[in-house]
Amino acid sequence: MIAVIQRVSESSVKINGKIKSEIGQGLMVLLGIEDADGQEDIEWLSHKIVNLRIFPDEDGVMNKSLLDCEGDILLISQFTLHASTKKGNRPSYIKAAKPDIAIPLYEKVIAALTSLLGKPIQTGEFGADMKVSLINDGPVTIQIDTKNRV
Repeated sequence: MIAVIQRVSESSVKINGKIKSEIGQGLMVLLGIEDADGQEDIEWLSHKIVNLRIFPDEDGVMNKSLLDCEGDILLISQFTLHASTKKGNRPSYIKAAKPDIAIPLYEKVIAALTSLLGKPIQTGEFGADMKVSLINDGPVTIQIDTKNRV
């Protein structure tokens, strides 16, 4: 799994011109799922997301987690994170999981993050044409690949 995590002061996702989900302070997470991903990736990544110390403390040092600041999560599925651009100019998405594999894993990530955060998270809609808006706070953007955790 690949996650691009952005600390935001606000973020929203529109589908067909209507806001589906929105958050204030928190994390907007783009999530790419591949065939090789499983429960271990979900658990490791979910814990990493909610515990990343990327929010400022009283001294302005990035020392607080999402749990500490009681922020929210907007999770957006994004298969294009697994694009291969090695050959030619048209990206290949061969590593991205097909919906029959990706949707159940995406739903498990939602459940894991909801459980760890202690409140529902906001989401996009798997496979939809989404318009994502955000105000990146910092800016702070972090990429995590569960295959590179060791």
